[in-house]
Amino acid sequence: MKKDRLAFLEEEEKILAPYAVKSSEPGEREHREEEHPYRLPFQRDKDRIIHSHAFKRLQYKTQVFLYSEGDHFRNRLTHTLEVAGIAKTVSKVLALNEDLTETIALAHDLGHSPFGHAGQDALAELMADKGGFEHNEQSLRVVRNLERRYPHFLGLNLCAETLLGIMKHGESRDGSALSNLRKENGPSLEALVVDISDEITYSAHDLEDGLERGLLDFSSVKNLSIWRRLSTQMKKYGLDTNLKTITRLVGKVLLNETVSNLIDATERRLNNEGIQSRSDVSKAFQKRIKLVGFDSEFQAEFVELKRFLFQNLYRHPEVSRMSDHGKETIHLLFKHFETHPESIPESYLAREPAEGKYRILCDYIAGMTDRYATQTLKKEGIFWFPY
Repeated sequence: MKKDRLAFLEEEEKILAPYAVKSSEPGEREHREEEHPYRLPFQRDKDRIIHSHAFKRLQYKTQVFLYSEGDHFRNRLTHTLEVAGIAKTVSKVLALNEDLTETIALAHDLGHSPFGHAGQDALAELMADKGGFEHNEQSLRVVRNLERRYPHFLGLNLCAETLLGIMKHGESRDGSALSNLRKENGPSLEALVVDISDEITYSAHDLEDGLERGLLDFSSVKNLSIWRRLSTQMKKYGLDTNLKTITRLVGKVLLNETVSNLIDATERRLNNEGIQSRSDVSKAFQKRIKLVGFDSEFQAEFVELKRFLFQNLYRHPEVSRMSDHGKETIHLLFKHFETHPESIPESYLAREPAEGKYRILCDYIAGMTDRYATQTLKKEGIFWFPY
């Protein structure tokens, strides 16, 4: 039997919790479109994101280790897919809208610059007095303005709830109807799940990658409070004395522990706060009530883990060397294009009268992959060193 849009909406009403965002109420698109006969709104949004140029470029954007460091380390695309998988699992168990959750997760890093957070820091410094740069804002800019796949409007024309989820912390301060809606309604539970799934994913997998790369000392990891939970679970495998196997299990077990705690703790909070609708979620947001998160004991352990990674991995001399490479590359590109705008593609230059020289320059660099940025240095004859 062939199902149509109405059949899917009816099924959704039966399985989603009352506080989930319904596909029948996705929020308006900025440009009116007819509904699809058999795809729900958030499914369409997800497909548009996957087919976007910005999504494809994530494959060659740094997570922590540059693409040249090895084939098995995470990049921005694999990180995005892992976030989507975890967030979708949490949403499924909590009876949230999986399509919306997955869509937000797939879009959350579209605006990330090359060279990871080092690249973001460099662009933020360069744009500090020129309108600023922040990758969550840039993700929103990508899907609303920069993608050019449709003849009748700019961007991907996503649903309002999708855009509100991509905004994350409400960084957009443009006074638009969308930013005002974000301030009034706050994020959906689906968006909150993506936010914390992002933290869970990079913490678990950066720990795993750091151990595999040999940048983290395993004996130091064993001093973390959260290790008691991990070691208990690992003993079930009967491999607790095999260092290589344990290293590979760390991320897997850590993910299972964090996701399980998150689901149980969030369910208790929703019940305790009497959350029964999207409106209740908005009211909790206005009262600064945290609905999605770990229990207090696990939260303290998770914060300790993040602090450990910051001090021992993200500040490791080897990672700092890669970060310095990325920052220098972006600074050199920015200064070059500032004085040689003719090197910027015409598609960007055409927007200069409306958006200004520095915004289009920033858009161009932010959209680059690590590989393309490095190749552009060589092509423009600015500066080159092998890496």
